[in-house]
Amino acid sequence: MTDPADQARIIAADIETLRQMGYRQELNRRMSGFSNYAVSLSIICILAGGVTSFHQGLCSVGGASIGLGWPLASLLALAFAATMGQVASAFPTAGGLYHWASILGDRGWGWVTAWFNLFALIAVIAAVNVGAYQFTFQALAPFLGYEPGALSETVLFVLQIGIVAAITFSQALLNHWGIRLTTRLTDFSGYWILLVAGGLTVALLACASRLDLGRLVTFANYSGQPKGNAVWPETGSLPWLFALGFMLPLYTITGFDASAHTAEETVGAAHHVPRAIVRSVIVSALFGWIMLAAVVLAIPNMNEAAAQGDNVFHWILRSVLPAWLVLGFVLAIAVAQYVCGLACVTSASRMAYAFARDGGLPWSRALCRVNPRYGSPAIAIWATAALAIVLTMYSPIYTTLASACAILLYLSYALPTLLGLLAYGRSWTDMGPWSLGRWYQPLAVVCLIGCAFLLVIGIQPPNEKAGWIVLGAFGLTGAVWFSVMRHRFQGPPASLLEMHRRTAGRSVEDAAAATPSGPTSSGPGTAPATLSRSDLLQ
Repeated sequence: MTDPADQARIIAADIETLRQMGYRQELNRRMSGFSNYAVSLSIICILAGGVTSFHQGLCSVGGASIGLGWPLASLLALAFAATMGQVASAFPTAGGLYHWASILGDRGWGWVTAWFNLFALIAVIAAVNVGAYQFTFQALAPFLGYEPGALSETVLFVLQIGIVAAITFSQALLNHWGIRLTTRLTDFSGYWILLVAGGLTVALLACASRLDLGRLVTFANYSGQPKGNAVWPETGSLPWLFALGFMLPLYTITGFDASAHTAEETVGAAHHVPRAIVRSVIVSALFGWIMLAAVVLAIPNMNEAAAQGDNVFHWILRSVLPAWLVLGFVLAIAVAQYVCGLACVTSASRMAYAFARDGGLPWSRALCRVNPRYGSPAIAIWATAALAIVLTMYSPIYTTLASACAILLYLSYALPTLLGLLAYGRSWTDMGPWSLGRWYQPLAVVCLIGCAFLLVIGIQPPNEKAGWIVLGAFGLTGAVWFSVMRHRFQGPPASLLEMHRRTAGRSVEDAAAATPSGPTSSGPGTAPATLSRSDLLQ
């Protein structure tokens, strides 16, 4: 436990750092380092994307998509997390990506990054809650003696919209009641996800008829499956199909920017936020790989499984586990998916709040208001939740929403990464206490190449509608910027930009001598480092 006096000094240093950036402390700073990590772990949630998008991996090239594709894509996500962590340590504010792009580029780059990130976070809420509804509905229908095909498409659409709206409303209400309640739920989720994933792994391996490890490196062409259950259109190219299967891990391992968005509510943010970003990706990648590998190994018949299409995960559970255990895991996974959506609302609302605080959104004055009773950005919470519901009406198809949010999120990650690469060692020399040193630049290059790759595979059929969502985001952003906002939007406070400029003449070596190099651990003894960061900004 951190000594109360030490914690008070750390919070005072955080508030002073925020003041130097041109902002006053409005949100309640109550999140610990673990809570900051847990909010990103809850959004990544291998029991959400890893389960609801499982068919996109398995039904591409089979087991190799999990055994080889998952770790490869996870390394790309980890590269993004590491480069973002370095910038987050230097500039620990809510709406981090927006501020990073503004500081490392200019107000225009910041505005574009903010819009893409906000679009993406709203799409994440929609995708997670639609995925949660469809997963639970498909899983529970057999237990209730109900056949989903008995209802018309119109009735199913209305039912989905109604239930997803109710889910999203409840998540917004919990967020409205303050960060303390939200933190307790996401802290619980951090343990719950790993506990359920571990239990599912053990159960599947124990109940499997045989274990063939060779499946995890075996390629098979499962495109164009008959009976209308094809996940991917028919193609004869295994490398291309393998690439399409990357949508499973790249959609699942997203949302780790939530740790940056809650920086102003985190104690010791400059230390804890970057560590939380990286740690959440590593833990999710490792546990997700082990869990999904167990799912593949437990499959009774690979060809029969692939023929199930988007129902393959449920088919596997029902084929391997006893009914009572299937029901228990379905309910446990549904709880994790609900809290995942809750954390998504938290992240999106903080992004909207931070952007509105600088006048970057319509009705900014209302959106940046903080509820005096609960210390939460209430209007931003309800606005982002409402927009997520509207998006599900435009495209109720889960895979389209998942592809769109993955593309938009990684684009918003790539923009400050590109700007950081161009500014590193030139106009950006003042690093935070968590720094990659010489590894930053090569990892940034890897991230940019990976983002281009994701953009290509993310809009392929049957997810071409995601391309229109992305193009619409580009078009709307450009139209609003050039017609209105470039004349009105002033960007972050001048003092925030001055923080970056006043050390621009220093070399990276000089800056490294002033702040600890390399990722450092944090805890009760890290208050002086945070204080020295504030002193450095004097």
